[in-house]
Amino acid sequence: MANILQRFKDIMAANINALLDKAEDPEKMINQYLRDMEEDLGEVKAQTASVMAEAEKARRELQEVDDEIAKMQRYAEKALIAGNDDDARRFLERKAELNKEREAKQLMADATANSAEQMRAMHDKLTKDIATLNERKATIKAKVAAAKTQEKINNLNEKVGSIDITDGMSAFDRMEAKADAMLDKANAMAELNKPTEATQTVDQLAAKYDEGSKGDIDAELAEMKAQLGL
Repeated sequence: MANILQRFKDIMAANINALLDKAEDPEKMINQYLRDMEEDLGEVKAQTASVMAEAEKARRELQEVDDEIAKMQRYAEKALIAGNDDDARRFLERKAELNKEREAKQLMADATANSAEQMRAMHDKLTKDIATLNERKATIKAKVAAAKTQEKINNLNEKVGSIDITDGMSAFDRMEAKADAMLDKANAMAELNKPTEATQTVDQLAAKYDEGSKGDIDAELAEMKAQLGL
């Protein structure tokens, strides 16, 4: 029985130590740990039931011996009352044999009862631990998610902080200078392409005079106002 108890203690300790050694992802670790504990609980429950059954059997056998001892005592007393000393002696001899048998039965009953108590305590503790971990699972999951998010932010900050943008800024400065030079050249070409009096054709010059002067238009406008009494 002690071997059974020690075996389950070793199994539970091994599960915890193995998971702690990995400990790469707390969320996965707690899920695996819970699965292992559920499996252990099933086995502990089966063994606990078996040990409790043995304890009950030992208790019942002890009670049967006690009942038999009490019976021999009663028969011995009846035989003496009836004046049959030999019969009383035989009943007492049987009682003595049962008393020796009772000692072994008592040891077995005590041992199995103690083992059953330990197994029941282990079963109850394992059940309680599983319930507690299931309650804490959501909190652990939230903490892991927050940690992963912060880790991503830290990685991005590290990458951005390690980038040297001096060369990039310099390249943009050169591109902007080149664009300015292209614009200046285009504006200069447009200025050069404008016609001047020296480059105007005769038709272009004639068109300027065909439009009439602003002075003639003003004079005509003043004459029209006078005629209209304005």
